[in-house]
Amino acid sequence: MPTVRLKIDIGGTVGDEAWRKIRQFDEIQSAAFGPEYGTSGECKHASSAPHEKGEWRGALIRVRDPLLAQYAMAHYLEQERVLDADVE
Repeated sequence: MPTVRLKIDIGGTVGDEAWRKIRQFDEIQSAAFGPEYGTSGECKHASSAPHEKGEWRGALIRVRDPLLAQYAMAHYLEQERVLDADVE
């Protein structure tokens, strides 16, 4: 199953707020977000405080076939908080 890896800007948001505001691609099989998918490093602030400018987290999107992966990548790259996307 093809995957799309995302790099999401979380600066200025709290917790997983940036991820929750991402518009998901309609044809995904599954989606996951967190430092296990890539990170700018460990947060050095309280969990209730906003993430610092420049912080990012990774996400992994699974789709049914390679063509949908290309469409998904384009869909995510149009969104302001998505810094990068790559199909694997």
